[in-house]
Amino acid sequence: MNPDALDWSLLQAFLVLAETGSLSRAAPLLGSTQPTLSRQLAALEAQLGHALFERSPRGLRLTAAGEALLPAARQMREGAQALSVALAGRQQQSLAGTVRITASEIVATYLLPPLLLELRRRHPEIQIELVASNAVENLLDRSADIALRMVRPAEPTLVARKLADWPLGLFAHQDYVQRHGMPTLATFAEYDWIGYDRSDQMLRGFHEAGFEHITREFFAIRCDDQVACWEAMRAGLGIGVGLQRLGARDPALVQLLPELPLPRLPLWLTAHRELRDTPRLRVVFDAIAGAWSSGAT
Repeated sequence: MNPDALDWSLLQAFLVLAETGSLSRAAPLLGSTQPTLSRQLAALEAQLGHALFERSPRGLRLTAAGEALLPAARQMREGAQALSVALAGRQQQSLAGTVRITASEIVATYLLPPLLLELRRRHPEIQIELVASNAVENLLDRSADIALRMVRPAEPTLVARKLADWPLGLFAHQDYVQRHGMPTLATFAEYDWIGYDRSDQMLRGFHEAGFEHITREFFAIRCDDQVACWEAMRAGLGIGVGLQRLGARDPALVQLLPELPLPRLPLWLTAHRELRDTPRLRVVFDAIAGAWSSGAT
């Protein structure tokens, strides 16, 4: 096989499949479809002459050939990222251009738009690409410029600034409360709760708060899409968990069980170290930091 004939897009698909272990999880990260990824994987395996994954009901698992390819593919990705950074650094230092932001689905849907509206009013020459995703690896794999995340990134090529710790709350629509009454710590298990399906994040939160008996079946409505869960709560389907700053904006919502200890979500603003000082990125970076840093409204 001629190494020069390798298609980087095939290796990129291989990398994301290796890191997610699933066609269904990899496809949205690459802006692709599962059939397309399957064809790309088959083409790469044909070029290399080896199977790279074992298929199982639980997902994809790397074969020995896949394990051997993974470090080299990651080095290629790092080289591609370095090249992108170097080229971007040579672009004309002006505000005109695009800034690509990635943020969680909740932040991108409900909290970023007003901030971006004000930013566009002041700097219409800056175009925004918004990636709504909870996948932490998006900042690198999707070549985003700025990321808003609830965890601190570990990559040495990124700078991270903690903006705030956002408190969580339990909410229900006022119509649901009128129908079922206000829950208490003694009766909360008798109510309809909205939680995650495959993700155990909410279960771990309950267990850490001392409610070890809570299981997946405790939640009457289950969905891993956080926006769908929030809208289900707003529609009156039951009690949901969300940011207090988001719940406070909706007068139809009632905050419940304030005595229940809930964690705070840290908000981190991150960017590529080499690109942070590009003028238009600095403008966007500073606008977000100014709006959501501790003490800002």
